Amino acid sequence: MACYGVLRADTGGMMLRFCDGRPVSATTEAFLGWVCEVLATEGKAVLALVWDNAAWHVSRRVRRWIEAHNRRVRRAKTGCRIRVCGLPVKAPWLNPIEPKWVHGKRAIVEPDRKLTAAEVRQRACDYYGCTLHPTLPKPQP
Repeated sequence: MACYGVLRADTGGMMLRFCDGRPVSATTEAFLGWVCEVLATEGKAVLALVWDNAAWHVSRRVRRWIEAHNRRVRRAKTGCRIRVCGLPVKAPWLNPIEPKWVHGKRAIVEPDRKLTAAEVRQRACDYYGCTLHPTLPKPQP
């Protein structure tokens, strides 16, 4: 299981979605699409996305998806574009979400036992004060 998250600078809140398995480009695309839908309904025009150099962030497939998404938004003159703000390699302290992840992980763990996936999802959403959404769809092989 993996967790995708966005720390909102405008509200200080978190937007979380989980996926089964490891994060891959197709799941990243689904997550970004969902985030942009939510932000567009709030009237946001641009998502400034601060990203590290994880493979599922910088893959050619994800970069192409973002370019295509931004073209669709520009043509439709509605929606939320994505502006990727890449971080230098090995500089996680520059990403404002990193301390939130560290504190969240520490807050939800159970020292005496391993949590189930459902417990992790629910505890993370409770800790960050966000809605538990269905898991992101698995990519088709």
